[in-house]
Amino acid sequence: MRLLSRGDTTTKGTVSPFWGSLKVPVVHRSSLRLTPLSIYAIALSTASTALLLSLIAGGATYEGNLWVLVGLGALAAVAERQGVQVGLHTHTSVSVLPILFASVVFGPVAGMVVGFCALLPYVGRPVLRWAIWTSSRMIVAGAAGVVASIFLQGSPGFPRVLLAVAAAAAVEGIGDAVLTSGTVGLRHGGAFGQTFHLLTRVLLVTAPLYTPIVAVLAYAYTELSPWTFLFFTLPAVAAHRLLLLYQEQRLLMDDLVAANRRLEHASVSFSAALVAALDARDPYTAGHSAAVAVYARDIARELEMSAEDQQRVHLAGLLHDIGKVGLPSGLLEKAGPLTPAERRQMEAHSEIGERILSNVEEYADIATIVRHHHERLDGEGYPDRLSGRAIPFLARILAVADAYSAMTSGRPYRGALTADEARRRLKSEAGSQFDPVVVAAFERLLAESGETYLAASRPEFGVAAQWLWPSSLPSEPASAAA
Repeated sequence: MRLLSRGDTTTKGTVSPFWGSLKVPVVHRSSLRLTPLSIYAIALSTASTALLLSLIAGGATYEGNLWVLVGLGALAAVAERQGVQVGLHTHTSVSVLPILFASVVFGPVAGMVVGFCALLPYVGRPVLRWAIWTSSRMIVAGAAGVVASIFLQGSPGFPRVLLAVAAAAAVEGIGDAVLTSGTVGLRHGGAFGQTFHLLTRVLLVTAPLYTPIVAVLAYAYTELSPWTFLFFTLPAVAAHRLLLLYQEQRLLMDDLVAANRRLEHASVSFSAALVAALDARDPYTAGHSAAVAVYARDIARELEMSAEDQQRVHLAGLLHDIGKVGLPSGLLEKAGPLTPAERRQMEAHSEIGERILSNVEEYADIATIVRHHHERLDGEGYPDRLSGRAIPFLARILAVADAYSAMTSGRPYRGALTADEARRRLKSEAGSQFDPVVVAAFERLLAESGETYLAASRPEFGVAAQWLWPSSLPSEPASAAA
């Protein structure tokens, strides 16, 4: 890079990592500055040039057919355009095959030339990016060629060729991962480790495939006939690209699973925040919603329902009383029994809860469960007086969990029932108010559990603990241990 001073302005003359020039408009001196990325590009360009010159000075030259080298360069350029996205800021390509072949068969200088040709289609891109890509390709190709030449010394044979290719592939792959991760880290900040981990995962999958392919090509080229390269190269490139596409799909699936997990946690966190707001208004029900959520979830698991149903009923348990935030002031806080009019107002909370939750698209099925969790099996419940199978099954689970938690919790106008008395009342109402199948499952669960579970005093019953679900979802029902 040559800087030409002209009065109060500065003009960039020639920027030429290897050849060519770039015309840059005149800019003010104050706006000309070196960034970490540009320094990195200069360092890579300098290193690749120095490596090429030192190899030539050391006697490493190309003595084969020029057209073969041109063909490899063209193949690398075509293969480079068959890149596969493997991360937010990175992609990989199948150009490694002709580059590695050239480095092993013809030496490090030929490998560097083919690596340079691979990026020729991108020469019109921003010069900084092109210089980094090209320099990185040349450095890893040259290093791979040097390592391969060391392993190829001695008696010829396919095992030695295979070992040389494996060593060269390891050097090329790890070197490329390091340089690419450094580039991403400088451009996007703090992403070096994540990018390096991603690229090494891809390398561990693809290298075992293309290493023996390149070894067979190299051995056949040198020991049988140069024409064998034409028969095997294109299928090898196609196979490697298919593997990269498969790996891309796997990575995308991993990202999708992680995104879904984050959405699940966000959903539970939102629910827990709403419950905390309700508990702040009504201290007598503090912790009730979290306890109902845990009991309902465990009943669903006892009934061997799917993980999705367990999650839905857990969220419904957290939010089943959210409609109480819409009740008149003083109703929740009333110290004595409710009048008939106040009772009708209180019963409206399930409908209010449904209206609140139905505004959230992801909570449509939760809203239905919340609306019907006070329905009775005999049709005497509210708000719609549904009966039997017309009541959603998850709402029937929620009704049992809600009733047990309410009976074992104290209120201003009555004391808490014992766990045994609450269980007797559930049994007596099975078939009329509650689903007998659900009551039987809950009874089995309670019979196997300790006092802390019966009294909802374990840490898992706290509102804060619900933020961790479903990752903290126990894999087994509650044990008898306290």
